[in-house]
Amino acid sequence: MINRLKNNIPNMLTCCNLISGCIAVYFAFGARFKEAFLFIIIGAIFDFFDGMVARLLHVSSPIGKELDSLADVITFGVAPATMIFTELTALTTSCFATASCGTFCLKVQPILPFVAFILAAFSALRLAKFNLDERQTTSFIGLPTPANALFWSSLLVAHSTTIETFSFARQLIIALLFITSYLLVCELPMFALKFKTYAFAENKLKYGFVAFSIIVFGLTGIINGFWIVIACYVALSAIVALMGRNKA
Repeated sequence: MINRLKNNIPNMLTCCNLISGCIAVYFAFGARFKEAFLFIIIGAIFDFFDGMVARLLHVSSPIGKELDSLADVITFGVAPATMIFTELTALTTSCFATASCGTFCLKVQPILPFVAFILAAFSALRLAKFNLDERQTTSFIGLPTPANALFWSSLLVAHSTTIETFSFARQLIIALLFITSYLLVCELPMFALKFKTYAFAENKLKYGFVAFSIIVFGLTGIINGFWIVIACYVALSAIVALMGRNKA
């Protein structure tokens, strides 16, 4: 009985991640972005601890790996996509109500917000690739889904009101949607905050980024901090990859 419970502790944490994602989706459909953001963060915490607990208890299993990906699709794929869907729906409805759009807007209004779910599809594809890619043991190739979800959710919580004042807000969101969807599955190497050793000489980039992130969160707050830090993470990873190619 004790061994059975021990074997299922990581899976229980993974299910808590999945439930958090479902709750985030519920709040996202209701345009309650702060609550959706909160439950995406809670899901990310469960996602971090399920793997760590599995390694500590030596109970990693194929079913746990598959369950983890299924939970991540909901929390880090469907939930942020639903937030974008709700935001695009509000923007398109506002445009229609004010008669500030032309014939094209009238034709695409019913279908435009559904473009948001492209993000969910690319998140699922990224997770499927990650499960099969043996190169991503100490680093990532492509943007991790939790980072992408935190980027979008924090951005929409912090700046949805500001975004809605832009005349080109829908185009901006859709462009960013395609960029982040591409980043999920592209071959861009991205460093991970995984430490084989804690020696500073071997982890200068990681320690430096952690220190930078703490400063950003201190200056901008939690909500703004996430999307800024993740945008900088992508930029820094691209710079490091480019420098590595030039050296080669």
